Amino acid sequence: MQITVTFDRPEDEGPRSGPISVGWFLTSDKGAVLYDAPERVSFRQTNKAHAKSASRCPGVIQLESRYFMVKCPFDIHIGFGRDDKGKAVLINRAGAASTIRGNKLGEVLTLVNEAEWRYPDRPTVQLATPYCFIADEMVYVTQLSAFMHYRKDPLPGTIFGGRFPINVWPRPLMWAFEWHEPEKDIILKRGEPLFYCQFEGEGPDRPVQVVEAERTPELQKYLDQIGGVVNYVNQTFSLFKAAEALRPAKLLTRKES
Repeated sequence: MQITVTFDRPEDEGPRSGPISVGWFLTSDKGAVLYDAPERVSFRQTNKAHAKSASRCPGVIQLESRYFMVKCPFDIHIGFGRDDKGKAVLINRAGAASTIRGNKLGEVLTLVNEAEWRYPDRPTVQLATPYCFIADEMVYVTQLSAFMHYRKDPLPGTIFGGRFPINVWPRPLMWAFEWHEPEKDIILKRGEPLFYCQFEGEGPDRPVQVVEAERTPELQKYLDQIGGVVNYVNQTFSLFKAAEALRPAKLLTRKES
């Protein structure tokens, strides 16, 4: 069952026009310099000399323009193992050469409790990020793998995608990975694509612009009101109506450069 949350508009206002404005911000200023702004996926430095080049195909251009890339903020090289009691553990393969101190790696990367894995032989790993998106009209974000970027050494599994409305349910995104081949290491490099985001409004014809948003007191209060509820209920989508009642009229305030 799909739940769609909308905001009432005066009847004489008519359908919305112009680009859809999506705001992005970091939920914490800690280490903010590590996190690059999301970028539109666009392969501009490609051959456009020939009229039939894929770089000039309207369908290809339309597809690429609708995805935004979030880059990996860290260099990570981990393996999977079990301790002497059989408990699943992550192994920092980089050791002393790791760019992240061992005691800090656990703050951003976690191995999900084994009881919560979808398959008993596929560990789930989560990389927390402070990226959050908001909008003041109905907009759904879909998070998915960076499928248009080639990796010489493919990751040994797949990421968990997700889709939810950012106009009523803004939440920090995480990279969740299902480790299909735990005998192979996971290697992530800073600056490489970590995942894509696609934004959908009321219709497919409106373009999307992503701008940096101000973390206003009203926005922060709303985030606090809806934050962490996944630890207490299973079906968070059932809370959308309650969240909408708490939502201030305006969440997106563009950050001045």
